[in-house]
Amino acid sequence: MLLRHSPLTTNDLRQCLRIATGATLGLAICKLFDLNYGVFFTVTPMLLLGLVPVMNAHAMRQLLASSVMAGLEVGILGGLFGGHPGVMLPIVFLLFLYRFAAMSRGSLFLFGANGVISLSIMLHFASYPGMDINNLIFSNFWATLASVIIAYAMTALWPDVSPRPPMASVVKAPNRMRHEALLGASIATASFIVFQMFNLQDSMSAQATTLLLLFPMHWNGALGYARKRAIGTLFGVIFGLVGQALLYDWSGMLLFVVPLLWIGLMLFSQVHVKEASGSGVGFGAMTTLGILFGQYLKPNNDLVFSALYRISSILVAIVATLLLCYLVHRLLNRFEATRFANN
Repeated sequence: MLLRHSPLTTNDLRQCLRIATGATLGLAICKLFDLNYGVFFTVTPMLLLGLVPVMNAHAMRQLLASSVMAGLEVGILGGLFGGHPGVMLPIVFLLFLYRFAAMSRGSLFLFGANGVISLSIMLHFASYPGMDINNLIFSNFWATLASVIIAYAMTALWPDVSPRPPMASVVKAPNRMRHEALLGASIATASFIVFQMFNLQDSMSAQATTLLLLFPMHWNGALGYARKRAIGTLFGVIFGLVGQALLYDWSGMLLFVVPLLWIGLMLFSQVHVKEASGSGVGFGAMTTLGILFGQYLKPNNDLVFSALYRISSILVAIVATLLLCYLVHRLLNRFEATRFANN
């Protein structure tokens, strides 16, 4: 079953309000000030408020640190090794490796998760001729800073009414942690190579999917999430198509776009909260909707084509990522030092 049948608690409802309002506010800020890369301003607060039920200083430090590190790394790599892929690829692998190692430890999961997505997307876009790398880096940082401020504001506006039980810590063996870090870094690097080779500049959803599938940190988790991601993408695209039909020629009017996005995020955030699995159908639907509205819903832009393209590209990305994940998983399990679990 995808959802539990118990009703939303007051804490759950308030988290839904925080997610929907926070992500919508991020989009509104981006559009009002005519800022670039609206997807950063829409998806980053969604990621923060969706994965962190109650905003806290530890989450703030992780998110800001991940953005600063990704910006520095993209700036240095793009400036020094942009024209030398043979030198750049091993460095990219190491950058992904330490982030997945942080995710595997648990306490720095948000640092690694946000860093993996930011680094991959920015490295990919920074490689295109004529791209203003400084604008890209600072857009990501300002979006992260705005997301932290929005998250604190949403937590103050809709605080929890009762204490949440502490999250259970998972004790992992060193060989499992090495397995998770190497698995994630290998597939994230392979994803980066593929998107570079085939010049896939307009496939941000598919690129994000290849990374989100790795968040469970193991093969069985990736396999289970793949189905949820596909269903979530379908829901997000359907809502986007309905939204395009309703807006028609008014897609450039923020007054109509904002309430429509809020309604969609409110619906999908309830699914996300009920799943209680971190990244599932609801989270997939929210991120798909955030990318469609943040990146592609513009005047004179055909969201229908973008939405249909999202479905096909994401399905291809899911199949390819799962195949590679299985092969790397089997390879790492051949060695005792990198075996996922002792059988």
